[in-house]
Amino acid sequence: MIDREEALRYHSQGSPGKIEIHLTKPCATQKDLSLAYTPGVAEPCREIQNNAERIFDYTARGNLVAVVSNGTAVLGLGHIGAAASKPVMEGKGVLFKRFADIDVFDLEVDSTDPEDVIRVVKLLEPTFGGVNLEDIKAPECFYIEERLRQELRIPVFHDDQHGTAIIAGAALLNALELIGKDIRDVKVVFNGAGAAGIACVHYFLSLGVRRENFILCDSRGVIYKGRSAGMNPYKTELAAETDARTLADAIEGADVFVGLSVGGVLTKEMVRRMADNPIILAMANPDPEITYEDAMSVRDDIVMATGRSDYPNQVNNVLGFPFIFRGALDVRATAINEAMKHAATRALAELARENVPYSVLKAYRLSLLKFGRDYIIPKPFDPRVLLWVAPAVARAAMETGVAQKTIDLDEYREALEARLGMSRKFMRNIINMAKQSPKRIVFPEGESPAVLRACDIILDEGMAEPILLGKEADIHHRIEEMRLRLHGGVTIVDPETFEGKQEYIEALYKLRMRKGMTQLDARQAIETNRTAFAAMMVHMGDADGLVAGVTQHYPDTLRPALQIIGVRGSVKKVASMYALVFKDQVYFFADTTVNVDTTAEELAGITLLVASEVERFGIQPRIAMLSFSNFGSVKHPLVRKVQDALKLVRQARPELNIDGEMQADTAVNPDIMRETYPFCELKDGANILIFPDLQSGNIAYKLVQRFGRAEAIGPILLGMRRPVHVLQIGSSNEQDIVNMTAIAVLDAQMLEKRAL
Repeated sequence: MIDREEALRYHSQGSPGKIEIHLTKPCATQKDLSLAYTPGVAEPCREIQNNAERIFDYTARGNLVAVVSNGTAVLGLGHIGAAASKPVMEGKGVLFKRFADIDVFDLEVDSTDPEDVIRVVKLLEPTFGGVNLEDIKAPECFYIEERLRQELRIPVFHDDQHGTAIIAGAALLNALELIGKDIRDVKVVFNGAGAAGIACVHYFLSLGVRRENFILCDSRGVIYKGRSAGMNPYKTELAAETDARTLADAIEGADVFVGLSVGGVLTKEMVRRMADNPIILAMANPDPEITYEDAMSVRDDIVMATGRSDYPNQVNNVLGFPFIFRGALDVRATAINEAMKHAATRALAELARENVPYSVLKAYRLSLLKFGRDYIIPKPFDPRVLLWVAPAVARAAMETGVAQKTIDLDEYREALEARLGMSRKFMRNIINMAKQSPKRIVFPEGESPAVLRACDIILDEGMAEPILLGKEADIHHRIEEMRLRLHGGVTIVDPETFEGKQEYIEALYKLRMRKGMTQLDARQAIETNRTAFAAMMVHMGDADGLVAGVTQHYPDTLRPALQIIGVRGSVKKVASMYALVFKDQVYFFADTTVNVDTTAEELAGITLLVASEVERFGIQPRIAMLSFSNFGSVKHPLVRKVQDALKLVRQARPELNIDGEMQADTAVNPDIMRETYPFCELKDGANILIFPDLQSGNIAYKLVQRFGRAEAIGPILLGMRRPVHVLQIGSSNEQDIVNMTAIAVLDAQMLEKRAL
């Protein structure tokens, strides 16, 4: 639980509030200032004056949403006024930015008059790409939204209405799928006739609930035809032909209860009187209409969702509005229509039926999460929601004619992936290259859940043909248990029953007999060491590459691979590197996991390996040879080793952009180079950092990963005769395995080209 003081500290510590503005263009010189403001700013102004659509090319409007409230219906707090609502609106801005990379200005309008709110928003239309109405009380909120949707040419969305309806709709569709009921036949009782309640009724009708099959209740009871007390036009429109007068009357035999009211109104007795396999969406916050514990104590056939994160199936609006606006903004939609809302609902419902990645399990401290009664809607921190919902919304906008811009949806998904982090963008390029010519990659730890989840992604991407080592029955059982779609897509090889086992044993013996291996040793290695077996598959041409190490220490995986596959051509020593990915830059660190100490010749060899690998990623190498000295400022044997290595690299590849020896800050700071070392060839700073020994490289990448908040991709093994990549033990994140597989496929493609 969060206490009052903790909450106040969070909002007040450091800079008060939760948001600030960051520059997206440089403003460090007089020229920068002249471009940003006068006189340079006049040029885009003229362009926009001549063509209003150019505003989206020269300003931030296309990624800017207004969050507008007058504070008359703040969740859980009621009518607290415009000023007091500002922390909530800032919070909404945080969610837009965190989940969909959308910028927000929050506008708190100090008026309860709907006409004032409408006038303010209309006058500010040129500022924004969309408008999110928030915490405005009913029925005024309906009128405000209707008017703005009619009079503005940008998307207007009242999240309290439609956000809840869209997410609850996804929960309803999946709950009905689980229990086998038809949406056209179910009886639905809604409790709560505010903005969210009325919006949910209309939305569920649009999804297929029949008009004669629902009853809407408010604090006075059933809203029935002829009732006069507490009515307004929006309630009257939804009044039912029924003799029921109370919630208890209405709930008799109901298939679905939808609560958007107050805590505690749904009793255990009411739950008992619902139909078989009832669906309960108790979404009052912070206290649901009935607690999860109370509902489950009555019967065990319930499918239940609430608005709380500490119960299964949280109906959380953050699953909707950021991604709906993302899709709408990116096609420059003039509205968010019913088709776009339905697209979001169905995308969420379909995503919940997919396998859940490790990153989500880790975020929620769960060991397993799969489609079922306790998982009918995705979790808010599932990064895939952006990749599923935004394209679905964009497609619907284009198909229904409200999009002013047509986009390629495959390219759009890749652009969205880049918004999730630079590492996604970096790896997307590599995965796309791998997909051009998929290769056979063997995984010794075939029963590992992480490996199996990774193979699910690998097959979806079409980037490799996975070979899993292990007992076929065990792997099939695990696939069924995890509800993966791998059957027929992967090859399973059981080393114990493999027909070519004897051939492998004899080949291994011939390969290692003059290096101390007996025939018995060879048999034992093939029969008991899956990494050795996998390496022999690669050696014998039955696989194109090897990815391993989930359950073994790094040296234990690397050793048999080195013994069987060996190093490439003139390579003296294999090495490894990490890609350290920041928001807008990728750096490559080497050597980070293999060679404790090196000679100048070996250090030069490592540098050449790294340069070639980075080039294959489509990146131009800019290499800094690191030391504690800057260009001879210190005389020491360790410095001399780096200097000698630099000479050898330049002799081998004089065209490389490389310099050294230099300190780490010099290597990554172009200003230092220009001002203090103008002779340095790395004018734009380095993107490859070669460390003089393993100790410094390993320490550096771990510190940068931890304190610099960089995403680390690796270790990427370099110099093997055939593709081998060794994971860090305990790599439970399937994305790490996918990344290494893509790089292994690239390695195999390179070797294939060399052989031609």
